[in-house]
Amino acid sequence: MSLNKNNIFIYFSLFLSPMVFSQEIEADSTRTQELNEVVITGQYNPQSIKKSVHNVIVIDRKQIESQAANNLADLLNFNLNLTIIPNAQTGKSQISFFGLDSQYFNILVDNIPLVSDNGLGNNIDLTQVNLDDIERIEIVEGAMGVEYGANAVSGVINIITKKTIDTDWEIQASVQEETVGDEYAWFDEGRHIQAINVSHNLSENWYARVGFNRNQFAGFLGNKQGKNYYNNDGLRGYEWLPKAQINTNALLNYNKDSFKLNYRFDYFNEVLDYYDATVRPNIDVANQTSNPSSTDKIYTTNRFVNNINISGALNSGINYKASFSYQQQERNLNRFNYYILSGDKTNETDETYQSTKVFFSNGSVNNLIKNDYFNFQLGYETKYIKGFDTQASGDYTQFDKTQSQYNLAAYASAEYQFSEKFSVRPGLRFEYNSQFQSKLMGSLSARYLMSRGFELRANFGTSYRTPNFEELYYYFVDSNHDVRGNENLNPENGFTTFVNLKKRSWFDDISLLNEIKFSYISLEDKIDLAIINTSPLQYQYINIDSYKLWGLTLDNSIQSSNWTFNLGATLQGVSRDLGNEANANDNFLYAFQINSSATYHLKKWNTFFTVLYKYNGEQESYVSTGTDTNGDTVFTKETLDAYSWLDASVKKDFFKEAFQVTLGARNLLDITSVSIQNANATGGTHASNNNNLSLGYGRSFYIKLLYNLNF
Repeated sequence: MSLNKNNIFIYFSLFLSPMVFSQEIEADSTRTQELNEVVITGQYNPQSIKKSVHNVIVIDRKQIESQAANNLADLLNFNLNLTIIPNAQTGKSQISFFGLDSQYFNILVDNIPLVSDNGLGNNIDLTQVNLDDIERIEIVEGAMGVEYGANAVSGVINIITKKTIDTDWEIQASVQEETVGDEYAWFDEGRHIQAINVSHNLSENWYARVGFNRNQFAGFLGNKQGKNYYNNDGLRGYEWLPKAQINTNALLNYNKDSFKLNYRFDYFNEVLDYYDATVRPNIDVANQTSNPSSTDKIYTTNRFVNNINISGALNSGINYKASFSYQQQERNLNRFNYYILSGDKTNETDETYQSTKVFFSNGSVNNLIKNDYFNFQLGYETKYIKGFDTQASGDYTQFDKTQSQYNLAAYASAEYQFSEKFSVRPGLRFEYNSQFQSKLMGSLSARYLMSRGFELRANFGTSYRTPNFEELYYYFVDSNHDVRGNENLNPENGFTTFVNLKKRSWFDDISLLNEIKFSYISLEDKIDLAIINTSPLQYQYINIDSYKLWGLTLDNSIQSSNWTFNLGATLQGVSRDLGNEANANDNFLYAFQINSSATYHLKKWNTFFTVLYKYNGEQESYVSTGTDTNGDTVFTKETLDAYSWLDASVKKDFFKEAFQVTLGARNLLDITSVSIQNANATGGTHASNNNNLSLGYGRSFYIKLLYNLNF
């Protein structure tokens, strides 16, 4: 899809028209509505979403249940400015947020960043984040460096867990069966999920919860022939690798008067099976027999999380909160020679190839001065990370295993409430990193509630991204390769601007929300893999380029007592300046997205019908394709074709909501892969240099049964 000025004007004129129309409706309406939804991300204290200085997007429990979403990858696929990037062979699903990958934003659980393969809060595999005990998810867009430090360049996603129930006991048990494309069997094919969660109010002040979830993905064969296939024709194994996940968690919460304390424990286990396509026949000529074998692998991930949150208020009125966390993640590789006919294993080796151990703590105080119009917050954060990543899968090796670094940070911000309608919050953060020395970050946020239901918010902020383990310590050198990390890398420096205008209207029993949002992100000293020597050919990670993104997003939502409808669109332009590269092109390349959803509540039958749709337009980028006669890198334009997702579900409650059935379909348009087309000098655009990107395994159907016992 090529975008020109006329196309852009037509698209966004269609989406702007509801905002103008809603203003006319509001002129004849005397009805108002108080927005009581409470948010906590980036706030001094929990407060209503309308009073928040930041623009916060909330995904509530109802939406999670309507999609039968089991993990973050299931849930976020239909959000604008978010793109889920699955990997069929690693089993991971990561995310692009405002055109930047998962290194540039933080995923938090109750305001504490979650440990990952080689970091804290970023590079999270979304399929590993279970949603059984989630109350809601809050998404804040824009630089949040003052509040959350490094790597919060494009924003944060905060997962808020359940901490209370209305009854004495709550027991939930569920099973979910799902086809994987057209493949399904009770045990050997499809997706099978079982979960049980038990909550209990131990007393007026104490609450406890334990949960267990097992998610078995039996893989997707596609054109492959599975584990027991023994012909050496490249068809052994799976197109999407099988994996099994176990999530267990426990929560203990204390709440009395002005003091709250909760402790959360999580254990996560994942086993991923890799079956090599290369088969050795192992022919025994004397006995005229064959015992084919292959080199197979089992990847195992174990993650432990211990989080403590404390919050409260002193008699003087001062509010305080503090968090403490110890987290650990390991990835292990079991490699062996597998004899396909007999099932025997030989030459078995075990190795821990990735380990991350983290201690994290943060805290803050506010309301130090009793004033209705002024408040300020003082806070600290500290973290210590120790680990290694040898990538024993064979992608690269690491010569110096264990590395460590620590951060110490202090931050302060002040909120000026000039009136009920207008407030401003400036902030500063000083952070010292043991490897990258000191950094100073700043932000300025403002909120203005205008007449006729308009809300204007703006955020300007700086943040930075620290190099990851791979960029620092990657080392893969043999007779054909020379690719290295760089311990002297500098952090990337980011600046963002986000401006958001909302319009709320009500007439009769219908509410209308229109939103227009402008975003700008700039990164300097962006890290990339570059050719540092042409003969012999050598690559190294260096601070080489800058990155700029601007975006315009429009969202429209209309809601009545029994139905909702949403329609949104976003246009993004991305430019990369590759520094001294002679052939580089820094033109802006544009991408377009549309999303829509509709839910209808048939009250007579207590049934909900939901449809979700997202269109991802063509995505262009410049990629290196070799060198010219002068030894300079050659860049050509690469285009990922447009594609769409469509899901639908029906949810019905029985016996006063004690029993719930959800029927649904994912990927109704049967997307499996999209083409990546490369424009080269000889063949032009859409020449023969094409590849495919695997995005899914086709149309799937599911049924979820949930039993909810309250007493």
